[in-house]
Amino acid sequence: MNKKAKEKVCAFYASDYHFEMLSLPYINKNLEEKDIIVLTENNLEETIKTLISRMNLKEEKRKKLFEIDWKNNDMKKFKKIKQDVDNKKEMIIFIKGKENYIKNINKNIEKWTEKTDYVKIIDCYDMEEISGKMNEIMDEYKSVLSTTGEKTIEKI
Repeated sequence: MNKKAKEKVCAFYASDYHFEMLSLPYINKNLEEKDIIVLTENNLEETIKTLISRMNLKEEKRKKLFEIDWKNNDMKKFKKIKQDVDNKKEMIIFIKGKENYIKNINKNIEKWTEKTDYVKIIDCYDMEEISGKMNEIMDEYKSVLSTTGEKTIEKI
């Protein structure tokens, strides 16, 4: 994401563990160059601890993944986003939750990031909630994040 543009990606998860297994390889790949922020409707701290402890990772990498704030404390994270915008730091923001939560957070993110182009937003939808609208939601994005990475959505 070295180009100057805001990017939006979608992802779909079946459970907290599924979201984490989907996002961790991508986060791990981008951890060194970009700030990773996870805005989540529910606290992921316990599930992420379990998952990271079972992964075959160097201790240094494991520590960096634990340093990401996996709690559901949006105000603290918005302050971090503002700080990153002020410092012109590239960031990847995951927004995980129900459709309404994602829409509300995105409205706020637009305001908080209007002065920067160095941001990629990954909206992560609960498959159970949006199952009948998956194609409709995918039409709003150019790419989707899966366990194998980011893929361009083929329009038919």
